[in-house]
Amino acid sequence: MNLNQINNVYFIGIGGIGMSALARYFNCLGKKVAGYDKTETELTKELQLLGMQIHFEDNISLIPSDFYVENTLVIITPAIPITHSEWIYFIERDYSIKKRAEVLGIITKDTYCFAVAGTHGKTTTSSILGHILYESGVDVTAFLGGIVENYNSNLIGNGKTVTVVEADEFDRSFLQLYPDMACITSMDADHLDIYGDKASIEATFVEFADKVENKNLLFIPKNLPLEGIKIAINVEADFTAFNIRVENSAYVFDVKTPLETIKNIQFNLPGRHNLMNALMALAMAITYGSPSNSIVRALGTFKGIKRRFSYQIKQEKLVFIDDYAHHPTEINAVHQAVRELYPQQNVLAVFQPHLFSRTKDFADDFAKSLSHFDEVILLDIYPARELPMEGITSAWLLSKIENSNKKLVLKNELIDEVLKSTATVIVTIGAGDIGELVKPLKERLNEKVF
Repeated sequence: MNLNQINNVYFIGIGGIGMSALARYFNCLGKKVAGYDKTETELTKELQLLGMQIHFEDNISLIPSDFYVENTLVIITPAIPITHSEWIYFIERDYSIKKRAEVLGIITKDTYCFAVAGTHGKTTTSSILGHILYESGVDVTAFLGGIVENYNSNLIGNGKTVTVVEADEFDRSFLQLYPDMACITSMDADHLDIYGDKASIEATFVEFADKVENKNLLFIPKNLPLEGIKIAINVEADFTAFNIRVENSAYVFDVKTPLETIKNIQFNLPGRHNLMNALMALAMAITYGSPSNSIVRALGTFKGIKRRFSYQIKQEKLVFIDDYAHHPTEINAVHQAVRELYPQQNVLAVFQPHLFSRTKDFADDFAKSLSHFDEVILLDIYPARELPMEGITSAWLLSKIENSNKKLVLKNELIDEVLKSTATVIVTIGAGDIGELVKPLKERLNEKVF
């Protein structure tokens, strides 16, 4: 497909974080962009402000009348059911219909593509890498799965020759990409509703790794059983971060590369997992040829990503952090970062489980992770694309948590319950619509404290 011949792009599921990055991209190219989503969000409002036509009712009469077969590309998200009437409308009329991953594949095929894969850390690593390359003057466009604070966008740059993409393992989407350089941050079990078992997901990551023929352009943590350039913290590897200390709530560290030692790098995101993400991005950028002084400067100015250990309140009396974590490994990373920064304080975790299948598959691990916090509030499971499963509920998960200070609350009762807590550090966690509660919760907490 020649994207230059397309005048219009129509998205079914335009409000998704990955879909909206593509919508911004085509809008920047001067294409006419429109689409449907189930609910209005802050993200869809931002897209509308950019001039995109968006509606929230599955109604074929709302499709723009000048979006003809011969000049329109339709992009769908996997979360949309085949019974969706607008999708059926486009199928029956032989429109060109592509999944998001297929479109990214078309875009990346004709560029120098950096692909960031892994069950955890994709968004942060790809955002740091995109920021480094952009700040180093590279002709780059980075398609991201989160809103980067520096740009207030999930799209960095408008370059035509270099791309940075999150290589999403869900539905094996990343096998559609054409990476020139890639990294794999982790290969934990996840999406078992798709893969069935851990061995299958690991085999698919190996298949992705094989897309990078030159293993000197594949970057992996030292503990992963793959061939490539090894990355590590405080142990010998091709790229090693060491002499790590915390100064003014920021990491300061040195990095040994194959050619030099870079000293006194400052990075403001907390948690050893984020330090590893920064090291991965640094290794890729240096290998590509970005100057080390530009990389150091960019790491020091990276402000983070919304809903990735995102500070909402940071005062002496109260700290409120919001995070997208939705897997036990990610919750453990949040806990590690909080305890490192606030070792003597009482921490309340508010968690909204994401997907019935994920809750079922990792219930014991979720319970163990959440038990480490001083207080736990659970919301009901966010179903996303799934139907309920018998017996798989937040009440069932709550019963597994070994913490006497725990409770299950409804969303409309959450703010009042949080206000009752004496915790001085509050963390909201989850990948569902808990993010929509962050702003009103922040406002009420500010009223309480100040």
